[in-house]
Amino acid sequence: MTANGYIQLMLYLVVLIALAKPLGTYMARIFEGQPAVLNTLCGPSERLLYRLCGVDASKEMRWTQYALAMLAFNLLGALAVYELTSCGGRQ
Repeated sequence: MTANGYIQLMLYLVVLIALAKPLGTYMARIFEGQPAVLNTLCGPSERLLYRLCGVDASKEMRWTQYALAMLAFNLLGALAVYELTSCGGRQ
């Protein structure tokens, strides 16, 4: 590995460790239902996106809905990666 690779690895680890505590605190507040700063900033756009997609935030998904959503998401991701790799070979 080159010196550049070691620098990138160290930078990644420093950023990861620096963000662990704030992200953990934010996630704990969200899971406990307490207010968080990002909720007040991003809440209106989140509610607009939910309304556009027809999502009811107070309603939980059944396992079958979740499984179908995960399959669809992974299928679209696989198709996107396939398209990226197949277009890369064409000149």
